[in-house]
Amino acid sequence: MQNRDISSTFVKGMTVLKAFDDSQAHMTISEVAHKTHIDAATARRLVLTLVHLGYLKKVGRNFSLTPRILVLAGSFLGANQFGRLVQPILNQHSAEIGRGISVAMKDDNKALLVAQSSLTSTRMTFGFTVGSHLPLLHTAMGRMLLALEGMDEVERIISEISLEAHTSLTTLDRGKLLESIQLAAKLGYCVVHGEFEHGVTGIAVPSDASGEFPSVVAVSDVTESYEAEADLKTVVVKMKRCAAELAQSNAL
Repeated sequence: MQNRDISSTFVKGMTVLKAFDDSQAHMTISEVAHKTHIDAATARRLVLTLVHLGYLKKVGRNFSLTPRILVLAGSFLGANQFGRLVQPILNQHSAEIGRGISVAMKDDNKALLVAQSSLTSTRMTFGFTVGSHLPLLHTAMGRMLLALEGMDEVERIISEISLEAHTSLTTLDRGKLLESIQLAAKLGYCVVHGEFEHGVTGIAVPSDASGEFPSVVAVSDVTESYEAEADLKTVVVKMKRCAAELAQSNAL
């Protein structure tokens, strides 16, 4: 779109909303201005407008998101029938695999969790919820999402993303990251051992590569669970069944 078609004020307002995350859930106006690189006077007007609209609340000098922010996400989830179609499929296959299953989509240079199984009987949970952002380059879901892109775009993203060592096993070699993503594209699944969380292995497969919002399904477990190649392959096969059923549901 042409710049004249874009409301800069609205863009700044969305920037303020997105500034409230896990790292800074409560901020003063000056902290919002510093984090968003918006001048203090404009940040103040935007923050107070969002308070007026009910998306932020004020406690003392600090501001934080309110539950109303979920209405925006709820409209997307409802329109794509996540509750009626996606959730039952995830729960069914999660019970079979014995692990929690997540669905992720690409959001700029991060992987965004858009759905999760809700069974309490699965073995482990790693504390991430719907709406959480995870790294594209150092998680199985992120690399699988990139494997659905054209390789020119993948090379651009790899060259531009700032690399961070999350654990001692994090791959910081951009060439090796590209090779890993190319391998995922070839195999149709991705496995990442301990690069984002120490001692945790993630596995991801594509659930919809052709839709408007390409998605993947992923599971995580302690790395020891996948020491036998046969165990890993068994999980991959079961995840592909889940992915196929999600694709057939036309919900994603």
